[in-house]
Amino acid sequence: MTRRLVLLNGLPGIGKSTIARRYAADRPGTLVCDIDLLRTLVSGWESDFSRAGTLIRPAALGLIRAYLAESGDVVLPQLLSRVTELERFERAAVAAGAAFVEVMIIDEAYDADRRLRARAAGSQGWANPVLQVGEDVLADYRAGLAQVRRARPATRLVSSIEGDVEATYAALWRALGE
Repeated sequence: MTRRLVLLNGLPGIGKSTIARRYAADRPGTLVCDIDLLRTLVSGWESDFSRAGTLIRPAALGLIRAYLAESGDVVLPQLLSRVTELERFERAAVAAGAAFVEVMIIDEAYDADRRLRARAAGSQGWANPVLQVGEDVLADYRAGLAQVRRARPATRLVSSIEGDVEATYAALWRALGE
């Protein structure tokens, strides 16, 4: 069976990391490569979360390539709102001889501001910076993700059902054809 990199793309707070962990729980040996968590390994990440992401992405790409080539599947819960950035991860999968499966978690009625505020209020540590983005940043993310959807029509869409991880996970399972 071909190894694969499963990208779970989507807006902040929509459930990418939660669904990635749920997916990996059913597939022992799958690496959950959470770049937002990896950022915390870069000194100074608390004061410049964005820069830490830029610095850690090459390491994440190397980790993904090596894991796919030597160990097993990878699930990547990461907002990638630029096609060029998404293509870097696709190339890493292909270089490792793995398939690249692109999934976008969506919610057409998604109230990102409300959901992010609710999650930020209850979060600790590394999640705070990623959950505390302004409406202008969210608008940029939305526009970028819309562009990704137009440019990459093979992207599989999965509806996020707020408060129902199992239903969202079942939708992912169907989208992957499993």
